[in-house]
Amino acid sequence: MLQNPHTVMHIQDPASQKLTWNKPPKSVLVIKKIRDASLLQPFKELCIFLTEVKDMIVYVEKKVLEDPAISDDENFGAITEKFCTFRDDLDDISNRVDFIICLGGDGTLLYASSLFQESVPPVMAFHLGSLGFLTPFKFDTYQSQVDQVIEGNAAIVLRSRLKVRVLKENWEKKARLDEKGIILTNGDTESRRKSVQYQVLNEVVVDRGPSSYLSNVDLFLDGHLITTVQGDGVIVSTPTGSTAYAVAAGASMIHPNVPAIMITPICPHSLSFRPIVVPAGVELKIMLSRDARNTAWVSFDGRKRQEICHGDSITITTSCFPVPSICFRDPVNDWFESLAQCLHWNVRKKQNQLSSEDEEF
Repeated sequence: MLQNPHTVMHIQDPASQKLTWNKPPKSVLVIKKIRDASLLQPFKELCIFLTEVKDMIVYVEKKVLEDPAISDDENFGAITEKFCTFRDDLDDISNRVDFIICLGGDGTLLYASSLFQESVPPVMAFHLGSLGFLTPFKFDTYQSQVDQVIEGNAAIVLRSRLKVRVLKENWEKKARLDEKGIILTNGDTESRRKSVQYQVLNEVVVDRGPSSYLSNVDLFLDGHLITTVQGDGVIVSTPTGSTAYAVAAGASMIHPNVPAIMITPICPHSLSFRPIVVPAGVELKIMLSRDARNTAWVSFDGRKRQEICHGDSITITTSCFPVPSICFRDPVNDWFESLAQCLHWNVRKKQNQLSSEDEEF
């Protein structure tokens, strides 16, 4: 028996996670949803405030400034000349940015995550899109809210990500012909492996793609085969992603502070295949089953979609580099506010109170 059970585990209060600057922030990355005219004015207002009032170095993607509504604006031209620009596929800005401001919907936060394959600066997300589950800030009072963040008066939630490695096997068989012209293989094979790594904030989705056959993939956990997924596919999600595609497929919603990975089948051809939650840090591996009738397809936060063939593998574990998301109030209140406002969680007409006459029956 344990001598002092109270010393076994210490549970940290999520509301105690605060944003702390080692030195005052000087640079900010502004991410704006592309080709959205409704964001032009907020974008310009914010950039003028950051450069002229707060004297900050502002980073903006080149493709944002290529919008004619911005490039042809002569009044805004003096501000854009002060910007530091970059291209997401060429330039590494991971060590140049102190924090990030997103203007748009949840997709802007997912995009911000994809720009940083290692450490991610704190992200402040304004709700200027459609759903806004991950964007708690209203733009009406952006100046005072940005001031609070710069001063370090804000709570944060560390949104865990998934580290995903896709290993592709390209087999080239050396063939020869017999005297009848039939192709024979002599058993010699040359293997060329290609490995690509991704950081995923919401989910990894493996599905059957355009095929009409069931997907048939094997799921391993820490090297052990735990099940074979037969259905439309499987979703491996973070707690943040549990309120995205996973919840639509019947999964539970998990607070982002919970260290976990969720496995959710998509339309499984089984009445007993329920979503499960496994501890953060385990290593999952997904491969096509040996007797699968077709290939599978995989996507990462809805992007980088690619085909998975026999011999290919997808390895998934919890990343060491979470996304520090700045809260409007605190991690708990913000999450339940999003559940109520965005997903209308447990919205129902209330039952009437019993009258004295009803109680007699």
